[in-house]
Amino acid sequence: MSEIAQESSVGLVTPELMSFTTPLTLSCGRELSQYDLMIETYGTLNPSRSNAVLICHALSGDHHAAGYHSPDDRKPGWWDTSIGPGKAIDTNRFFVVCLNNLGGCAGSTGPTSINPNTGKVWGPDFPVVTVDDWVESQARLADHLGIEQWAAVVGGSLGGMQVLEWSIRYPERLRNAVVIASAPKLSAQNIAFNEVARQAIMSDPDFCNGRYLEADTLPAAGLGLARMVGHITYLSDDAMKEKFGREMRDTHFNFDFGIEFQVESYLRYQGESFSKRFDANTYLLMTRALDYYDPASRFDNNLVKALSHTTARFFVVSFTTDWRFSPERSEEIVNALHMARKEVSYLKIDAPQGHDAFLMDIPRYTEALGAWMSHIANECEPGSAEQ
Repeated sequence: MSEIAQESSVGLVTPELMSFTTPLTLSCGRELSQYDLMIETYGTLNPSRSNAVLICHALSGDHHAAGYHSPDDRKPGWWDTSIGPGKAIDTNRFFVVCLNNLGGCAGSTGPTSINPNTGKVWGPDFPVVTVDDWVESQARLADHLGIEQWAAVVGGSLGGMQVLEWSIRYPERLRNAVVIASAPKLSAQNIAFNEVARQAIMSDPDFCNGRYLEADTLPAAGLGLARMVGHITYLSDDAMKEKFGREMRDTHFNFDFGIEFQVESYLRYQGESFSKRFDANTYLLMTRALDYYDPASRFDNNLVKALSHTTARFFVVSFTTDWRFSPERSEEIVNALHMARKEVSYLKIDAPQGHDAFLMDIPRYTEALGAWMSHIANECEPGSAEQ
């Protein structure tokens, strides 16, 4: 970590493990008698506890959203471009909380944790969790931290679904909802992509019906394939053309099925590196949570009705080349909020990067997010109407 990098970020951070002993009944009907949530916090909670911001992560994210875990880290947290001193989510003004969701593999209770009832790794026996379950556990985390109301709940992609659920389930507990590159529910095509990814994992001979840790092996090939499929959908055609084109590794064809094009090399690298750091059972759980989320289904399949009791102000952002969560899906949310007579601002960013654009430092995007968050921070200052 360079001195410049440290100065422009929250610097060195230490994750914290929060343990909960009150049983949590999940949407599937099963119960976790106890569970842990791994979190990171940045900034300082003000005396009135009004400046707290919750960051909800996407499919392969975790609690490490900003800063560095050691001086030797080469990469910061997954959203360091937007979280830090003077950045869009300014840690000089906000107390920022990010957690690894239940079912995760970065310290929170999940398939790689020990099942207290058996003394063995949970593995495939870990219950299927939903966005609703995550929000419930996040609300308990807020209670534990003494935060009665979030200044904002912010999330992209699957994280944006959690923001929506927060606004519906606990309308009085957030003042602002920031939904980025998301959707009110998955399309059939998105569910299909998730199923291909799951089949790639479960078809791997080393998957061992999900008990690969007991067998001292890993379904690396299957998980790598799943990541390759996902990664293709996160990039736009223009982004891949700009990054790789048809560039070859050699000057000639080898007439075999090894790596011929640079894009093939890139995808294989992404798949192999991901399979070393992420848990396959967790990937199955996260994609299924994506599949299941549909808040309108609880309100006569009417999204307007689902959002009718929300009280937060909404900021919705989409990206023109995002075909996994296209602007039309964000506009479904915006239109439903308008019909429910809710306060909403919408920004569609012209960006070539595809779905992954929500993680990047794109000037118009980060400036708009920063302006929105600065307005929220102003309201958290002593003497403001919100105090």
